[in-house]
Amino acid sequence: MYKWFVIICFCCISKIAVSQLKLPALLSDGMVLQQKSTVKLWGTSLAGQKITVRTSWNKKKYRAKTGLQGDWAIFISTPEAGGPYNVAVKGPDEIIIHNVLIGEVWLASGQSNMDMPVKGYPNTPVLNANDILLDSPDDNVRLFYVGACSSAIPLADVKGNWQEANAASVQNFSAVGYQFAKFLHQHLKVPVGIIQASWPGSAIEAWMDKQLVADVLKDSLTTDKSINTSPHRSPGNLFNGMIAPLMSYKIAGTIWYQGEQNRYNYFSYAALQTAMVDAWHAGWNHDRWPFYYVQLAPMHYPPGQRALVPRMRETQEKLLNTLSNSGMAVAIDAGEEYNIHPADKTIIARRLAYLALGKTYHKKGIAYSSPQFGSMITNLDTAVVKFINAPNGLTTFGKTLTQFEVAGSEKVFYPAVAVLQNDAVKVYSTHVKQPIAVRYAFKDWAFGELYSTEGLPVSSFRTDNW
Repeated sequence: MYKWFVIICFCCISKIAVSQLKLPALLSDGMVLQQKSTVKLWGTSLAGQKITVRTSWNKKKYRAKTGLQGDWAIFISTPEAGGPYNVAVKGPDEIIIHNVLIGEVWLASGQSNMDMPVKGYPNTPVLNANDILLDSPDDNVRLFYVGACSSAIPLADVKGNWQEANAASVQNFSAVGYQFAKFLHQHLKVPVGIIQASWPGSAIEAWMDKQLVADVLKDSLTTDKSINTSPHRSPGNLFNGMIAPLMSYKIAGTIWYQGEQNRYNYFSYAALQTAMVDAWHAGWNHDRWPFYYVQLAPMHYPPGQRALVPRMRETQEKLLNTLSNSGMAVAIDAGEEYNIHPADKTIIARRLAYLALGKTYHKKGIAYSSPQFGSMITNLDTAVVKFINAPNGLTTFGKTLTQFEVAGSEKVFYPAVAVLQNDAVKVYSTHVKQPIAVRYAFKDWAFGELYSTEGLPVSSFRTDNW
């Protein structure tokens, strides 16, 4: 008799375990849902089960039924920002998601400069890290760190959980991503959720579908020096493990800091970046959210790589003309000569926040785009360079311009005297009688000296194509 009792109990326990309702990691306590939207909730249970979702902000019930594989999905409507709320998901059993906020949700992705946590890397600090942590407690800023995962096939879920911002959670989170979220919350006065999916040293090809990479690179795939068999440099691996599982979760936009690893194939980067963003938009159901990215910061690279870096920056700037709903944070004044992980992550987070606040949220009075090279004319031995995107003019904040170079018909560049006059820079050198080309900070290591009056730096640039 006892034997049959044990068997019956085991069968009941097994049935409960099998029929247990399961939700993805993103749908958990403390989550932030995108406000004033139709958002997707999804999960798994037994096939043919009825699923009911009840949202506490409007007491409304939504119903679905699981498919043959036990998958289900329900689309719900979210109100204006607020909370906390509860979301009850009921099937054969019930899960209640507590402490849900409604607000703005952003994705932060890229390689090590996005990955770098507020506490810094070993022996590599983040500027003012302790003050950032001191000011961090705020239950209206929520963090979701996607566990590093490389996969040969698209996965259905990620590892991670939502955490309220405090010193303990923030110290291990992206310094750029966290501060960006904090700035948005301060100015929008709504809850902000930030999802971090990053991997140090990763190539852009790893963040894209493998077949898409092959379609973009074609014959150059076999000679691409940015990729190899490493998990974070193999086409498709990080997309499958860390991006594809997020695509059902509604977001407002993406911030991106990546490119150091792709300096080797800078000439392919524009096509890769455009294809990646288009594919991500499609994966998020063609929701063409904004994509704001960081231009590479300067640093001294090994001799054989020095010419690659300014060309990579140039490629990133040209993306502004072809990448829809995008913006670029210039970091030409935020590098360190011998450190690929510069300490000042606050200035980068602010410039990304300027873009989001100005372009996405239409906050008036905030400048968000750096001045760009517009035109060059020559007058005898002087080149006159003018800029666009500087409605209130330019400034050096009292510094002497030292980063300009000029060349004549022999195509040799010489350090130039550069003088700012109103909205133009006059450039000349005693070595060049008739200038035909000008470069500004067009080196691996340089330091930005020219700004809009609002403090946004001019990117490195060149007028030639040599």
